[in-house]
Amino acid sequence: MADEQNLDAQAFEANSTADGGSSDDLVVRVQALEEQLASAHDQALRVAADLQNVRRRAEQDVEKAHKFALERFASDLLPVVDSLERGLELSNPDDEAIKPVREGLELTLKLFQDTLKRYQLETLDPHGAPFNAEHHQAMAMQESTHAEPNSVLKVFQKGYLLNGRLLRPAMVVVSKAPSEAPPSIDEQA
Repeated sequence: MADEQNLDAQAFEANSTADGGSSDDLVVRVQALEEQLASAHDQALRVAADLQNVRRRAEQDVEKAHKFALERFASDLLPVVDSLERGLELSNPDDEAIKPVREGLELTLKLFQDTLKRYQLETLDPHGAPFNAEHHQAMAMQESTHAEPNSVLKVFQKGYLLNGRLLRPAMVVVSKAPSEAPPSIDEQA
């Protein structure tokens, strides 16, 4: 390609010399036009790349919007699930007077939990698991001789993930190693 351009430039130069034009002026002009062409080609490639990036970002935004559209709605419904669970915890399963109500609560809670699973809401119930600051919120620390330090002793409120993203952290009590008892007055003397 470069050879063709050189031949074209030489032929053009020979013609222009015969016409009385300056060959140096024409070579300079050809070089300037080639630079403009290269610049325009580079600019066109950049515009095409920018357009492709904009298209890709738009597709990602739409995908995220579909994936997390339920986030606010789900957050508003989680207290209802908490209330149903708390109602079951506080009701006596052996009390015959409230047995039908308790069964209704259990069925409603199961229906609710199945619906949450269908929409990719996962429950975080970390009782006994190691503390994970990304998914758990420590409400208190408690000394424990039976649990490893930094493990979850109690769950105040379950956490939830929506499509793998944290929707609400689990509120937990975390264990810590028992502190050494200070020496008594008798031991110091």
